[in-house]
Amino acid sequence: MASKSRLAIIAFAALALGLSLYAAYVSYMLTTDPGYAPLCDISETVSCQQVFQSTYAKVGGIPIAVGGAIWAGLVLLLAALGLNLPNKERSARVAGHIFILATVGLAAVFYFAYASFFVLKQACPVCIGMYVGVIGVFLVSATSAGSLSSAVSNLGRDFVALRRDQTAVTAGVLWLALSVLLVVLFPREQDVVQAAGEPAPPPIEALSPEQLTEWKKWLDEQPRVSEAITAPEAKVLLVKFNDYQCPTCRQTWALYKDVIERYEQSHPGAFKYETRDFPLEAECGGGGSHGAACELAVAVRLADAKGKRKEAEAAFFGIQSFQMTRADVTRTLEQVAQVTPAEFDAQYPKILEAVRADAQLGQRLGVTGTPSFFLNGMRVGIIRASYLDAAIAHLLEKAGA
Repeated sequence: MASKSRLAIIAFAALALGLSLYAAYVSYMLTTDPGYAPLCDISETVSCQQVFQSTYAKVGGIPIAVGGAIWAGLVLLLAALGLNLPNKERSARVAGHIFILATVGLAAVFYFAYASFFVLKQACPVCIGMYVGVIGVFLVSATSAGSLSSAVSNLGRDFVALRRDQTAVTAGVLWLALSVLLVVLFPREQDVVQAAGEPAPPPIEALSPEQLTEWKKWLDEQPRVSEAITAPEAKVLLVKFNDYQCPTCRQTWALYKDVIERYEQSHPGAFKYETRDFPLEAECGGGGSHGAACELAVAVRLADAKGKRKEAEAAFFGIQSFQMTRADVTRTLEQVAQVTPAEFDAQYPKILEAVRADAQLGQRLGVTGTPSFFLNGMRVGIIRASYLDAAIAHLLEKAGA
């Protein structure tokens, strides 16, 4: 392979590796810190967070970005060590193996690009950079490799030859070890939930006068969406689009509940908080793989009718997992609100329509993931509790409450 082609593959693979590692870092932070705001969140439609927190971005709880880093690391290793071998035949066969990897990578790019642009309707800057890296490797390797069938047939012979090259063996073992560590040590959302128990809300930090001034200025400049103001009688309305199987929804519930309860008590009527259902489950009209999300939304509404909404939310968030079943939901609901499984089944179709209405409202407002917050009709991200506290106080003061 020509040196320019080799350097081009190394450059494209390095680009894909760097951006994949950054994407994995962002996914890690979003999993462990509900207040984290990625630098790649630029606008409502140009956002990493909406993509990385979608069901398309993970397999078995592991971000696709981790797989991208493993893929890019292997391509980089093969290009650096195998494309400049004195034996030109072996070098050409390595180029064929890179072409195999690039073909697999290109197929993944097509799938995830479709999910991002056409399903989620989001442009993820980091993802686009990774796509460029994969496509670049594919195009360059395609011009240097032989046929795909020939590359596949040589895999066994080249693997045997690899075992006689000490440098290649050492590099391969190191790549494999780092790959396994990256997969094994990456925190799953359910592990974070189970380890944390009920997260203790952090103390409300005091914003500096400069921070407070800038925050108020930002709030005053934000556009309002009238359809998001579902309770116009309230001076300040906070609306959360929620999924009870969403770990970040659970984290923000714990993060904000003390602030919300304080203003509900100090400003009854003037401040109002609403939870709107946006289950990530096909039965409720949206995409996603949360198998009990619709059942949980219905269960909380049934508990609310018994005056047990807060108890039900605490109970369901407390046992949250991706393996929850309808039986788990009805059993917990009966314990918390004395609603029997038979009563749940009888009420389910009717209440499910109300859940779907919430989901449809969220879709009209551009909600693509959970949690999504609207404060007096303006879209706000997942912010620290101190900023939410300051925002509510500022809007109440402006409203003369």
